[in-house]
Amino acid sequence: MEKQRIMEILDSPDMIKVTYEGKPVFIQQVDQNTENARVFPMDEPENQFNVEVTKLQEH
Repeated sequence: MEKQRIMEILDSPDMIKVTYEGKPVFIQQVDQNTENARVFPMDEPENQFNVEVTKLQEH
């Protein structure tokens, strides 16, 4: 996925399904200086981590 699309998803009032390695994740923020996003699995909000935006998929 592209960083611009992730920004649109973050700004959207709708819940848009995004996955990382096949698992649903919630995007918390995007680093504007890198190609990384801060995410956590939907069923593990305490397990936050950074991923490259290109590894996220919209469904």
